[in-house]
Order: sequence, then structure tokens, then C-alpha cells
Amino acid sequence: NIVAQNRKARHDYFIEEIFEAGIVLEGTEVKSLREGKASIIDAHASENSGGLYLLNCYIPEYSKANRFNHFPRRPRKLLLHRREINKLMGKVKLKGYTIVPISIYFNNKNKAKIELGLAKGKAQHDKRATIKQREWDREKGRISKRGSDDS
Repeated sequence: NIVAQNRKARHDYFIEEIFEAGIVLEGTEVKSLREGKASIIDAHASENSGGLYLLNCYIPEYSKANRFNHFPRRPRKLLLHRREINKLMGKVKLKGYTIVPISIYFNNKNKAKIELGLAKGKAQHDKRATIKQREWDREKGRISKRGSDDS
């Protein structure tokens, strides 16, 4: 059950490795996510005092909540094993690497999870190559579909 996706991440970055992490959420945040309201397009992960935090992730306030509603862009702690955090932070210290969220979803146990990608930024010519490949794959699919319809 995917709540939010960051399709732009695959266009702007080479995703080298994917990690699954839990997210520390407040009650009203879970309710907003269950309504499918969230945006991770501008979000990224960063280390702070030994933990990994999701920054700039937008989960809107729950409309039926009272005064105890959450702040929509608050930093949210990510739940990863220490060795995974150390591996991610070791790579981030290398030039050009960052941690980008790819999707937020509920797993089969109804727990909110986030898919994080260890990514390296693409240059402009790499982005053009990605678009060209995507358009070629789409055209190839049309050609093969037309060919199967003729027979």
C-alpha cells in the first residue's frame, strides 16, 4: 500500500542501493498517511546526534484532529540498525552521495515504512540519456504490441 512516491529521485539520481527503514510518527501523522496525503519530493535524510532523520517530508495536518495536531514538516526519526546507519553515513561522506526517500508505504503488518536510496547525483547529460532510454523503451513496447496485433 504505497502512500507517496518520489519518481523524480530516479530521474535526478543514480540509485546505488535501497534500504527499508521504519519511521517514528505521531498518531495524527499515521491517520494522514492512511488518507494517502504525503509528499516526499523535496525530502532527504541526514544524520543528527547519532540517528538518521527524514527532513522536509510533508505530511499534512489531519483534518479531524484537535489542538494536538502535528507540525507538517517536522524532522522524523528513521529506524535503522546501527551498522546500516554507519554504512550510509560512510558513503555520504564521499563526494556526490546523498540519501533520498523513494517511497513511503504500509507493509503487510500495517507499519509505516520508507524506502531510502543511497544515491549519486546525475549530470545533465545523464538525465538526457535516461529520458532517451525511457522514450525508446516506450516506443519499443508500442512496436511489439502493434506487431502482435497484426498476427
